[in-house]
Amino acid sequence: MSNRLLEDREDQVFRVLRTLEKNPETSQRALSKELNVSLGALNYTLNALIEKGLVKAKNFKNNENRWTYAYILTPKGIREKTSLTVRFLGRKMREYEALQHEIEELKRETLAKDNANVQLAIQSNAFNLDQANEFSLK
Repeated sequence: MSNRLLEDREDQVFRVLRTLEKNPETSQRALSKELNVSLGALNYTLNALIEKGLVKAKNFKNNENRWTYAYILTPKGIREKTSLTVRFLGRKMREYEALQHEIEELKRETLAKDNANVQLAIQSNAFNLDQANEFSLK
């Protein structure tokens, strides 16, 4: 699997753990919508997290008298989320710095092109003025 795919997968796991830590009683459907992933992909991720011992699913009765799950991060899950957070922040900071560099480069290029266009317009206008003066002298 490529490095980018691994990072994307890691980001998805990080977002799932982060969201579950904030709201453990959220439904899989609501969580999939919030994270913009398919319900099947989320179910697969949750089952993998449960198998790895990062999340524990507990049954409880909600206010509609239906049984539902609460997804609780285990101590191992909390440690993993912390580790993922550090890596996630590192990647996002590198992306941010690269974007800043690219923006500055584009600004310089645009400014250089604008200056070249201004110079060209000045030269073109000067040429037109010379032609106009030549015709007016005749």
